[in-house]
Amino acid sequence: MAEIRSTLEMVLERAARLEAEASSAKFSGEEKEKEGMRLAASYMRGEEVDLVAALADAENEALTHIRKGMVAALLRNIFLPRDAAEQANANKAMQGLMALASGVAELAPVFPEMKSILDRYQSHKDQLKAQLEEQFAQQMAMMEKTLAQQTGMKMKLQPSQHPKFAEEWQRIKVELNEQYGRAVSQYKEYIGKLLSA
Repeated sequence: MAEIRSTLEMVLERAARLEAEASSAKFSGEEKEKEGMRLAASYMRGEEVDLVAALADAENEALTHIRKGMVAALLRNIFLPRDAAEQANANKAMQGLMALASGVAELAPVFPEMKSILDRYQSHKDQLKAQLEEQFAQQMAMMEKTLAQQTGMKMKLQPSQHPKFAEEWQRIKVELNEQYGRAVSQYKEYIGKLLSA
């Protein structure tokens, strides 16, 4: 009669096999990319991480994968900012990428140009919003006057309270985001190609 193994024995054997496979897969390129992403995420959180030193300490076969992960994580942090905190985050990501790109001469002019685009985006957005508010301010003054006559109460209305303001502002932001977003995406793609190779 053949030996009958219990379900528990089969499960334990399978678990041992999976554990052995997982430990050998740990050194795969994908795992090393994730390690690079974790290092870059730690850097972005403000932890004491020296990205260049981490690459110098890496094994030769893992170096490319770790750098690729770092670059991918840092590039994800560069986007059109909605506020000063996001702008600071993008600047920090660019500093990390500049450190990784220290030997790549083609990238020297790219980072200042990309920072300039992000700065111009913010100032252009602020300027367009101020212009739009100014346009609607005249209409709001007329609405205030009409409401004061109807209700007998004086009211102060903000341009952003106008029904058409949000619609118009959204349209302007979409156009602005497309215009500046294309430029940022092109730079990010270029950086990614040069640093991930």
